[in-house]
Amino acid sequence: MRWDNLAENNANNSRSGTGALFAADAVTTRTFDTPEFRGITFHEIRARSIVNRVPGASRMPFEWTVNPYRGCTHACVYCFARKTHSYLDLDTGLGFDSQIVVKVNAPELVRRELASPRWHGAHIAMGTNVDCYQRAEGRYRLMPGILTALRDHANPFSILTKGTLILRDLELLRQAAEVTEVGVSVSVGFVDPELWRTVEPGTPSPERRLDVVRTLSEHGIGCGVLMAPVIPYLGDRPEQLRATVRAVAAAGATSVTPLVLHLRPGAREWFMEWLGHHHPELVRRYERLYADGAYAPTWYQRRITRYVHELAAEYGIGPSRPGAHRKVPRAEPETPPAGPEPTQLTLL
Repeated sequence: MRWDNLAENNANNSRSGTGALFAADAVTTRTFDTPEFRGITFHEIRARSIVNRVPGASRMPFEWTVNPYRGCTHACVYCFARKTHSYLDLDTGLGFDSQIVVKVNAPELVRRELASPRWHGAHIAMGTNVDCYQRAEGRYRLMPGILTALRDHANPFSILTKGTLILRDLELLRQAAEVTEVGVSVSVGFVDPELWRTVEPGTPSPERRLDVVRTLSEHGIGCGVLMAPVIPYLGDRPEQLRATVRAVAAAGATSVTPLVLHLRPGAREWFMEWLGHHHPELVRRYERLYADGAYAPTWYQRRITRYVHELAAEYGIGPSRPGAHRKVPRAEPETPPAGPEPTQLTLL
């Protein structure tokens, strides 16, 4: 592994005008001999910036992100963020799952950057690259400091997660919602236990994630579900989609938004290797379905979206509006709620 291309002493950074991401001597590598972290290596860095602008060509409906980690122990075989590990000359397969970069100074950086006169309070999305509530967060506890800074600056934000650890920070979410717009979404692409065990081996089960939705709802925090990914030929049968939407509705989600699997470089190679091992009969079908690039054909995406929206209407929940985010209602028992509000932002 090499850190040179992102360290402050790299001559290329000076010539190109791009800023280094961390100091050259600010990397500490650790391993922990505990069951939950066995086989995982953590690279602790002191980052130079943390509030990052989304590239203009991105399809994401938000402009700014905060990502306190690189790599993810959730080990989802389809994760589109795998390519980002190659920027550090790290492996995008097993390395992405087991070599985790931790920006240990993330909370202080968020506070400093939000206080800058150049910052104008734009919405910040978290969990859009790797999960900010992955297992490492249980040890490093970066999110409480980040949420506190966002709360103190009344800065709008949203969180997308597969992690149940978000419930640890429930009170901070409520406090932030008193002063700004807060959106929370949980990612649940399917409820099939066998599919979950093979494609998302490091995540909490779909049932536990839906318990997060239920708990947040019970505490007055509206929570949408990003039904992602819908995996062609493995998780897209009508009965599978119905079971997922039914479970999402039962958990009290404010919305459900389907997102069909996309296979960007880095993720594509890893996923296709997994597919060849577990479902070799599907390899040719995938090569045809994704022959034109990272995304499934428009006709397929529309078919899935239409059916999920029909199911959502049947079960009494609606799709999220792209680009919108939800404000968590204030806890004022003497005033009845005014009704549903705009829903959490989506990734499409």
